[in-house]
Amino acid sequence: MSDWIKILLYFIASILLALIVAPLVIKIMAKLRAKQTVLGYVKQHEAKNGTPTMGGFIFLLPATIFPLIEFSAFSAVAVSVMVGFCILGFLDDFIKIHYARNLGLKAYQKIIGQLGLGVAVGYFVYASRFIGGELIFPFGVSLDIKWGIIIFTVIVYVATTNSVNLTDGLDGLAGYTSAAYFIAFSLVLFFLWRDAEAAGDAEYAKQLLSLTIYSVCLLGGLLGYLVFNGYPAKIMMGDTGSLALGAGVATVAVFAKIPILIAVAGIMFVFSSISVIVQVLFFKLTKKRVFLMAPFHHHLEMKGMHESKIVTLYFVVSMLAGAITLIFARA
Repeated sequence: MSDWIKILLYFIASILLALIVAPLVIKIMAKLRAKQTVLGYVKQHEAKNGTPTMGGFIFLLPATIFPLIEFSAFSAVAVSVMVGFCILGFLDDFIKIHYARNLGLKAYQKIIGQLGLGVAVGYFVYASRFIGGELIFPFGVSLDIKWGIIIFTVIVYVATTNSVNLTDGLDGLAGYTSAAYFIAFSLVLFFLWRDAEAAGDAEYAKQLLSLTIYSVCLLGGLLGYLVFNGYPAKIMMGDTGSLALGAGVATVAVFAKIPILIAVAGIMFVFSSISVIVQVLFFKLTKKRVFLMAPFHHHLEMKGMHESKIVTLYFVVSMLAGAITLIFARA
């Protein structure tokens, strides 16, 4: 069996597994009363109160199982980091559910967990002979930042996981945006794997193949999950899913030595964070708001745009950004 067919089979299997387990996860979460508590000031989402949460398990299951079949250092660490952020998110969700509130872990507790996981993966990146301190930029430019890659990796993981978490505010928004991201990166990784094979670097090619499979498994799992998370959502991913998903977003780029392209393929994640930062800083300085509500997708809601249209807009922009990412990655 050729490797590209194997990649497609893992993709198909991930969709099917997500579709199979989703009704079970929804039923379990409803029975355990693991339900969403919406922020009090988000009045337009009051009807979402009581929707089952922790739906991230639906797409995380195939992304955990299948990449480990093609075992390598890349796939083992990618899955481990994702599971670590999943546990952090689960603790946050559990506290929210147990106390029936929208506030889970305290900010400093969450950031400590993110920093700890970021340092662990940062050290792996630095110690790996396949990654090291090298950063690759578009048009063949590269930079070796040596041990500084550890600090840089920590920043990337903290920023990315929080940005994906902020984007998870509407039915299907984080899911569709992430799906567009993983479409782009699955193709980027596929081409990098083929390049390594053509260069005769079998060991590196094996690592990249496993990372490609990890990416397509996340993509397939997300597509299966979105059948149940699209408007109106039957289940939310919760922080259990969004933090783990953010870890996956960071991992495929960091391990490929192109974390700079997260800002391109994940432009809507970046924009979610920027809109919150701008809103907070501007309000502290002027006591006025730039947006009706932040992140930006809530501003669009307040302007009268239906959330399904907002999701479509984010998806289209993300697909466009993914195409640009492919150009930059191959330039």
